[in-house]
Amino acid sequence: MSNKYQVEESSSLMAFLLLKLDGMSRRKIKQRLQAGCIEVNGVAVTQANAVLEIGDGVEMFAKAKGPQAGPTPLPILFQDADLIAIHKPAGLLSVAAAKEGSRHALGVLRAQLSPAGGRQAVALWPVHRLDRDTSGVLLFAFSREIREAVADKWNKAEKTYLAIVQGRPDPSAGTIDQPLHMDHQSHRALVGQHHDAKHAVTHYETLSVAKRRTLMQAKIETGRQHQIRAHFDWLGHPVVGDRRYGLADQRLGLHALRLDIPSPTGEGRLVFEAEPPAAFRAMLN
Repeated sequence: MSNKYQVEESSSLMAFLLLKLDGMSRRKIKQRLQAGCIEVNGVAVTQANAVLEIGDGVEMFAKAKGPQAGPTPLPILFQDADLIAIHKPAGLLSVAAAKEGSRHALGVLRAQLSPAGGRQAVALWPVHRLDRDTSGVLLFAFSREIREAVADKWNKAEKTYLAIVQGRPDPSAGTIDQPLHMDHQSHRALVGQHHDAKHAVTHYETLSVAKRRTLMQAKIETGRQHQIRAHFDWLGHPVVGDRRYGLADQRLGLHALRLDIPSPTGEGRLVFEAEPPAAFRAMLN
């Protein structure tokens, strides 16, 4: 059994627990912390002065789950003083979303990078986001200034995805230039003219063909929500495993393969790449 809470404003862990655990003494809370009974975003935290950010998930257990219970560390693709790129697994939120659970890549990575689970020393800003069920390259900045520097040149970023779609698109390569707008009731991106529609362009080409599925490469000029998923559905070849636009499968057949951006601090470019996981490749069979 456990009690779960979501952080609504920044504070120290001790202050948050004293507020939520009305009646529990500071001494008792410290004992729970030292015993490993308190987790933040799925990671046991022992320091009372650990800093909580808005959207973090805090969970208190009656007893520690044991050393094997911690989450698998997120694979780090690149890290320097300004940026860190990870390979986000499918099924993990990029950042906090109150309606979809508390565990998210931002929180897990912040805990992962902080010594001894303290977390207060590491600040991270998301540069962009991936849908929860999309795996692949996800980029964070270590300062607001670097995040803004990357954002200023984001129109020059090159974003390459792999998509496994139903059927065999004909022609095998082309460009989808169709505007998109979000229907917030169904949470679907709708294709076509609308007063809220935004310009969206997806270039695609066939990489390999299986019996009933095709592996596609997709490069997007724009980054609209659900863009690749909605565009391939409009094409008549929805992404495999897309419960929202097609049919369910073991996972969503969409992977952020490569992100190529101008360096935020000088000339040249930075390229981050994440090989597709085995579960993604297996979907072609």
